[in-house]
Amino acid sequence: MNTEWESVIGLEVHIQLATESKIFSDAPVAAGGDPNSRACGVDLGLPGVLPVLNESALGMAVTFGLAVDGKIARECRFDRKNYFYPDLPKGYQISQLAEPVVSGGNLDIDLGDGRSRRIQLTRAHLEEDAGKSVHDAYAGLSGIDLNRAGTPLLEVVSEPELKSPEEAAQYFRALHSLVRALGICDGNLNEGSMRCDANISIRPKGCEELGERTEIKNINSFRFVERALAFEIERQIGVVEAGGEVVRETRLYDAERDETRPMRGKETSEDYRYFPDPDLLPVVVTDAMLAEARARLPELPAAKRERYARDFALDDYACSRLTGDPDLSRYFEAVTATGVEPRQAANWVLGEVSAALNRDERDAHDIPVPAEELGTLIARIDEGVISGAAARTVLATLWQEGGDADAHIAASGLAQLNDDDELRRLAQEAVEHHPDQAHQYRAGKTKLLGFFVGQVMKASQGKANPRQVNELLRELLTGA
Repeated sequence: MNTEWESVIGLEVHIQLATESKIFSDAPVAAGGDPNSRACGVDLGLPGVLPVLNESALGMAVTFGLAVDGKIARECRFDRKNYFYPDLPKGYQISQLAEPVVSGGNLDIDLGDGRSRRIQLTRAHLEEDAGKSVHDAYAGLSGIDLNRAGTPLLEVVSEPELKSPEEAAQYFRALHSLVRALGICDGNLNEGSMRCDANISIRPKGCEELGERTEIKNINSFRFVERALAFEIERQIGVVEAGGEVVRETRLYDAERDETRPMRGKETSEDYRYFPDPDLLPVVVTDAMLAEARARLPELPAAKRERYARDFALDDYACSRLTGDPDLSRYFEAVTATGVEPRQAANWVLGEVSAALNRDERDAHDIPVPAEELGTLIARIDEGVISGAAARTVLATLWQEGGDADAHIAASGLAQLNDDDELRRLAQEAVEHHPDQAHQYRAGKTKLLGFFVGQVMKASQGKANPRQVNELLRELLTGA
């Protein structure tokens, strides 16, 4: 970015709450299904129907508020946000404007190298999702699928404190990790469980006054948040430096072209003609609800990172990766519970296991190798039963076929040769068969130790314990 300018970014993240039914009806919440098969009269906006608040959605919103140290409204209300769009059959969306369920709060983001930054939150409020326009089902026509209509959302609004596309992406990641850890959202970005609207403006570096902003709608990827904002910043700089003015508008991000394009002029709250919803009573958050929400709070990602660094001596990278995905964190802790050294467990989980997950496009909740079997495999390496390279072969077999780690080690013939007498014989033969190299080693070319190790490994068909072989060779080569 041009160093004469700075960007000011705020995110509005829509989080789909993990309730079984919708926020104001008993229709099921689930991805997929035939169009309009999961929408009832309330979702369709039929005359005479009345909404009833889903208590589970309220409880999840309160849990989130406690986790970010926000202020929980002991009484809040719902408003009607009026606008016309084909996938909004009522002609209004039920949301919260004047009295959100959560005000304030904060979220720490990881800047790397052990640095973090605290981002202040403006609010978090409950609202219903709209349906979806379908443009590719019928030639020349658009259809409306109302299955998503009425899905409970928690919209989390940050203060305009994010300074770069990279910080915005880190904020989105931190929020994603938090709501998954709380169990209030599955975090499935591909299915739209979390979507982000990014507000962005630029100003001369050092200037306090905010520039005119644009809003980029419905971004559902950490990478796309970063790329969309980077493009929009450069676009706005280009407009201003060419003598033009940035226009307040809503834009969309085209990932294929890596650009933002205008959708419509940006509305203000007055355009939506908010007023209290007359069909919904004010919501009262009781002491019992607060106590129940506090009791549900798990160990939060920030606290877990500190514990991993303190108790397991893991570096910042490992702590961040492991705590960023609750399922991966649970798997890692289950591996360490078998008694293996935590740093070895972290190396295997973040190395071989994560690589296999990426290769197979699987999520961490779907790891086919039980944590107990991976723990056994790591223990066998420590015991000298199997080499690291052989262990990777056994892990690949466990991944594809399942079963018992020890049984696969035995069946594969990959167990290391640890017999001291046999290894001493092989090492002695390697030294005797290569007198020139032995002389050079004794003359100071100690790197030739690797040559002799290779000879022993070749003679043992790769089964010799490398640690024992190294010790025996050093003894033979220096003692002769």
